[in-house]
Amino acid sequence: MDFLDFLRAVLALAVTLGLIGLASVGVRRYAPGLMAKLQAQPGKKKRMQVVETVVLGPTQRLLLVRVDEGERLILLGEGRDVTPESYAETRR
Repeated sequence: MDFLDFLRAVLALAVTLGLIGLASVGVRRYAPGLMAKLQAQPGKKKRMQVVETVVLGPTQRLLLVRVDEGERLILLGEGRDVTPESYAETRR
């Protein structure tokens, strides 16, 4: 195996990893929207919608969710889901 074969193999690996990276970026960006469009039934209004998401830390995320006409605040992370009501109960 001479130097050109080795260089060709390294470049092929770099191109392959680059294509995998591009595909993963595309899936992360466009797949949730595409899946929602594919699963949506025409003429039927959704009852639940994520209004806003805030990342608090590496394992915690705060969600503002609209259900029917009300909004709920949900804290996700550390293997459990915490709503304001359950948080108040654990603090007593």
